[in-house]
Amino acid sequence: MQKAIIITAPSGAGKTTLVNKLLAARKDLVFSISACTREKRANEVHGKDYYFLHPAVFKKMIAADEFIEWEEVYDNMFYGTLKSELNRIWSENKAVIFDIDVKGAVNLKKHLGDLALAIFIAPPSSAVLKERLIARGTETGESFNKRFNKSLEELKCQDQMDDVVVNDDLTAAFETLEAKAAAFLKQ
Repeated sequence: MQKAIIITAPSGAGKTTLVNKLLAARKDLVFSISACTREKRANEVHGKDYYFLHPAVFKKMIAADEFIEWEEVYDNMFYGTLKSELNRIWSENKAVIFDIDVKGAVNLKKHLGDLALAIFIAPPSSAVLKERLIARGTETGESFNKRFNKSLEELKCQDQMDDVVVNDDLTAAFETLEAKAAAFLKQ
């Protein structure tokens, strides 16, 4: 099965929570582990949450054409999707699910075309998004402002995806997302 489901959203919209619920519910989906150059958070595991790479290694892999897509999200902070991840999952006859930033999602959709369903997870409002980001407690001061302003810009990209799911109620958002994924995977 060569299909992919791309889930994207601004930080704080709930995409990772929804992706994890979808993975638990559907055994035909396998998570695509992205590569990045940011520092690993305390609860993250290399090779499970991300492939944490040094920027020099990441740049060598770019030069070797090992990525389907990659992006320098912030100065010298790279994120990307390895071609080997798609091949690994598709060789198991499973569909790939991506939890990816908006620019990466746009690039993946362009590359994969009809093989992918791209869904934007939207917060009910920018005020709720701000509250969720504050509640996370992972950003402070200038880094919070940078992330929130980026999130506001990303909200403008909803129309570049195939569909939008508003996450104002987690259960309802999950049910909608699961139905959309099921319909796409049956095609």
